[in-house]
Amino acid sequence: MCGIAGLLALPGAASPGQDELLGMIGALRHRGPDGHGVWREGPVGLAHARLSIIDLAGGAQPMANEDGQVRVTFNGEIFNYVELRERLVARGHVFRTTSDTEVLVHLYEDHGPDFVEHLNGQFALALWDARRQRLVLARDRVGIRPLFHARVGGRLAFASEVKALFTLPGVARRLDAGGLAETFAYWAVCPPRTVWEGVQAVPPGHLLIVDAAEGRERLQRYWDWPFGAEEPPAWSDERWADELRERLVEAVRLQLRADVPVGAYLSGGLDSSIITTVVRRHTDTPLRTFSLTFADAEFDESAAQQELVRHLGTRHSSIEARGDMIAAAFPRMVRHAEAPVLRTAPVPMMLLADSVRASGYKVVLTGEGADEAFGGYDIFKEAAVRRFVARHPGSRWRPALLSRLYPYLAHSPMAGRAMTQAYFGAGREQGTAPHYAHMMRAATTRRALGFFQPDWQARIAAHSPEGVLADAVPQDFARWPALARDQYVEANTLMSGYLLSSQGDRAAMAASVEARYPFLDHRLLEFSCRMPARLKLCGLHEKVLLRRAFEAQLPASIAARTKQPYRAPDSASFFESAADGSADQPRLREETAELLDAVNVRDAGLFEPAAVAKLVEKCRRGRAIGFGDNMAFVGIVSCMWLHRQFIRVA
Repeated sequence: MCGIAGLLALPGAASPGQDELLGMIGALRHRGPDGHGVWREGPVGLAHARLSIIDLAGGAQPMANEDGQVRVTFNGEIFNYVELRERLVARGHVFRTTSDTEVLVHLYEDHGPDFVEHLNGQFALALWDARRQRLVLARDRVGIRPLFHARVGGRLAFASEVKALFTLPGVARRLDAGGLAETFAYWAVCPPRTVWEGVQAVPPGHLLIVDAAEGRERLQRYWDWPFGAEEPPAWSDERWADELRERLVEAVRLQLRADVPVGAYLSGGLDSSIITTVVRRHTDTPLRTFSLTFADAEFDESAAQQELVRHLGTRHSSIEARGDMIAAAFPRMVRHAEAPVLRTAPVPMMLLADSVRASGYKVVLTGEGADEAFGGYDIFKEAAVRRFVARHPGSRWRPALLSRLYPYLAHSPMAGRAMTQAYFGAGREQGTAPHYAHMMRAATTRRALGFFQPDWQARIAAHSPEGVLADAVPQDFARWPALARDQYVEANTLMSGYLLSSQGDRAAMAASVEARYPFLDHRLLEFSCRMPARLKLCGLHEKVLLRRAFEAQLPASIAARTKQPYRAPDSASFFESAADGSADQPRLREETAELLDAVNVRDAGLFEPAAVAKLVEKCRRGRAIGFGDNMAFVGIVSCMWLHRQFIRVA
């Protein structure tokens, strides 16, 4: 895992300077503390910060082919590089290293921009073709690794993180109203838009091809989730389970490839339990696991973690994420996320990555992606019930099942029958709209928009996240099964834009740790898209086939365990009890109190100070027990830190 950056001078613009490139890559030192490299020639300059994982001695970048006409700077891993290398050598290519990076330049020689279709990996890269004077920017299929770009002074600047672009004086540091509208609806921005004016993201599964001589850009999709591409095979359930097990075992084996030790995250849930079980039962890799615990039972999964540790005999360690730790680390997390966040959950993940690095590990496997691929989220169950209610509005027994949806919540939104009936009757006329499954989440999240100043509210209201989403889905989307539609939207909003970003890549790379995602192997995803819906979600039973495929290898309680989403204490983390131990109401922690002082809120120009003060008081009194207030509080605090760290300092 690494950081990449670069500049391409378009016709009439100045060539990249050495100091400019060094400044850009210096801002990404956390992504690659093991070394850096810069290369310039003519209109292009490439830079690289290295986290050495494969070919520790010979994998320095930017890297070229034999004659130096193709050169690449690359962030990520190509897991099938061994097989690709063998094919390329057989075709006469000469290799100087054993790195996965060198495969890229030779593969491009043979296939041009289509080379990405041969890659099994997680990557963001910039490749310069000197003969054709062509720059190719590429991002992996599901958006595990980030890649941003901006036009500045007649040049195209690109980098793994926006902060590298901000080292260039011509890049504006202004929040984008449309990006905020999408974030405060779906928790993430639909690419290529970002939350920063003038900065765009290469979307997952896309290439951005730039003709340097003429300055033309072409954005080209090379992969998408293939729901509806073909009818499911008429296999028995046992055959489906065998096929799934075989594909996941192969994905784990590939992602264990490294010249450094590889660990694994263990949450106690089904997905990470399966990954660690596959490592133990199907490979020779020593198993080292890492977990998060919480003092509050609503968030803590340590009992399940310890059960699996005993079952597998893994060498294990955990850290407890306390509220004071979360509040203290929150500004650092926001600086790495470079975007508003609505939950504190990325912070403990960053602290866990710190502990991984302190233990001597650079790489961990994680169970992310299984819920999107195999139908694990409550949002899918909610949507199924709401569609049923829309068809049978008089039904009372089906909504009653929803009281079982959130057993892990101290204050379940389904606690009252009347509220449940109203909730699941909402939006019944929009059952085929792309955002249907997500409209309740968006409605809760959007409550935070009421705290913005009137001019910002007007600018945000002029943007339609639902319209953006409707324009982004495939043409045949409406013909897909309902669950497939819901999965597609979840994968292309919350997963790629938040879970794999603020809570994934950014949280891990803050500690110079690479997270790997076996469930997001594209071959496994393509398999999951062909599965019948009944093998994903059956009534209120989620991930039916995934459980069946591995239940014999797991403790019975883990195999049967209902999904408990990973969460962390939100607004409560930012308050502390009186120092003298008295029974006085908690008070806002000092750093956050200063940040949310009325003068500072007014000076930032984003939020109404009086409204923010009322929310703070509500949280202080412990009355912010719902998702809406908590997300509003965290969203405000994160926006204020973004302003202080990136805008006020400009």
